[in-house]
Amino acid sequence: MTNIQSNAVVAETEGPVAPVEPETPKAKARPAWRSLNFGPRLWVSVGIILVITLLAFVGPLFYPYGPDQKVGSIYDSPSAEHILGTENFGYDVIAVLMASTRNSLINGLLAGTLATFIGVLIGILAGYVGGWLEEALMGITNIVLAIPAIVILILISISLQSTNIPFLKGIAGLALVIGITSWPWTARAVRAQASSVATREHIDVAKLSGARTPGILVFDVLPYLASYVVMAWVLQLASAILAESTLSMLGLGVSGTNSLGMQLHWALAFQAVATGAWWAFLPPTIVLTLISFGFLYLQSSLDEVFNPRLRRGKKKNLAAAAKRREEAARKLAEQGDAVGVAA
Repeated sequence: MTNIQSNAVVAETEGPVAPVEPETPKAKARPAWRSLNFGPRLWVSVGIILVITLLAFVGPLFYPYGPDQKVGSIYDSPSAEHILGTENFGYDVIAVLMASTRNSLINGLLAGTLATFIGVLIGILAGYVGGWLEEALMGITNIVLAIPAIVILILISISLQSTNIPFLKGIAGLALVIGITSWPWTARAVRAQASSVATREHIDVAKLSGARTPGILVFDVLPYLASYVVMAWVLQLASAILAESTLSMLGLGVSGTNSLGMQLHWALAFQAVATGAWWAFLPPTIVLTLISFGFLYLQSSLDEVFNPRLRRGKKKNLAAAAKRREEAARKLAEQGDAVGVAA
């Protein structure tokens, strides 16, 4: 038997050879960040915060007047040269407003970051380790929560202003005061989240692999809390800026330093409201409101981004989902009609 005949017999016994289809190139995996829904609320809040940040840090580079440059008398009305007039010391209101916004943002960034760090550290240790350490840390947290924060802020700020240490009498000292009094609610929330993560299987695998507690906390527990930590940090920034404004309005802020609260303090002290000098108190009030609104709006939009249950989805996704539901309902109706005819 020749080779051709033997090949024919083998092919006849094995059956026809199926044609080999060319492999289709696999679609590239979609990046994880593409699944996040950055809705319009996020962009609005980011836009507000970005505009205020540019006003505070970039605006003074192009504005012709400085915050400590006297250009007029007390409460000069707005004019073409000074758009928002002058304040009680004769300084240009816009120049002082930009410097005040910058200092308030720096203070909020320092205090909010410190409060978030302390709260996350205490909360993650209490939630993961548990036992007597959790009882002790949560006991301290509850004690701090029981004391009114404004009382602690006033007492500590007064004591710091009477010291001879320049560091504690500046913005950093006020941020330190606000930061060490604003962490308890973050610690309680992080503790609850860390307790839930500590019972998951990947934590047991990390323990069996010989990982130490600090490494587990940083690489296995903290990533699962990252979204909540970011949202807590945003809220802490807003709370710190409002706390600084409250202390400064009471006259307990940093002396000789511009801030939104100090602007309002001097406007009230020199009776800007009674004299009708709206340009002295209305601009810092509006900026402070926009800062608070921007950060709070950013926090709510981040909650929508990180939590899949709260995502609203884009219009095209909603339309496609509605079309699929209609198609499924139509098929079910057709199957019901077919079963009725067959019966």
